[in-house]
Amino acid sequence: MLVVELRHLVYFVTVAEERNFTRAAQRLRVVQSGVSAAVRALERDLGASLFVRNSQRVTLTDAGAALLPAARATIDAAQSARDAVAEVHGGLRGTLRIGTLISVGFVDLPGLLGRFRAEHPAVDLRLRAAPTGSAGLAEDLLDGGLDVAFLSLSGRTPAGLSVRTLAAEPIVAVLPSAHPLATRDRLSLSDLADEPFVDSPPGYGNRTEVDRGFAAAGLRRRVALEVADIATVREYVRQGLGVALIPRFSVPDEPGLRILPVEARLRWTFAVATAATRTPSAALRALLALVDAFRR
Repeated sequence: MLVVELRHLVYFVTVAEERNFTRAAQRLRVVQSGVSAAVRALERDLGASLFVRNSQRVTLTDAGAALLPAARATIDAAQSARDAVAEVHGGLRGTLRIGTLISVGFVDLPGLLGRFRAEHPAVDLRLRAAPTGSAGLAEDLLDGGLDVAFLSLSGRTPAGLSVRTLAAEPIVAVLPSAHPLATRDRLSLSDLADEPFVDSPPGYGNRTEVDRGFAAAGLRRRVALEVADIATVREYVRQGLGVALIPRFSVPDEPGLRILPVEARLRWTFAVATAATRTPSAALRALLALVDAFRR
């Protein structure tokens, strides 16, 4: 009978997330040799190499990639058991891994997490901004790397996610005030198809929605500049580097810009999402119960 130590799985998942044994050891607050020994022991138990190691970084083998979701699920199940006991004794414990977008103010996230920390000080909160937009956050939820995410999804909800919409905003056209189209009252996608665009990178919710809109209309466009922070898109537009289709909240009425409605019904949504396939921990349920109190 194969018996795998939970600690070995925790070390394996941490190395997989950090892609580095030294950073994993620092995060776990143990010596690097202990992490290496635990991973080697796990590889012996399973009869397979889990990582490809070189001097610069560590990558998962096919076996390691297959193990990662199952390892996270096992760790989550063990944490749920601890949470259940902790609830009986009157206190929440564990870790909440939270993903979020940059420059989105529909939830006062610092206030939300501050209240949560005051009420549940034994819960370890880990927050990270989306490195690859909402698509990356959704993927991390599905494979167990996150417990909850504040994100923007376009179209049908991905299978395996539970999503609650917190806000919805129309997507508007933003042009330099001197642009020839700036005299119009509204624009169609065909009006803009030949213009250079300033947009978010692929994987961001607003980019996905606009790409879907152009595809549905049978049109193509050219994205000249990709900007990860949606709040700065308008500054590139103001400088005449392109036009943009972005959520209304991200562009205040300012000199040098013309904001116009578009005939296509494009909308940006902001939501809180969790993995539908995993039972939420007591700590996660407590965090979700606070969200509405911090909506703006």
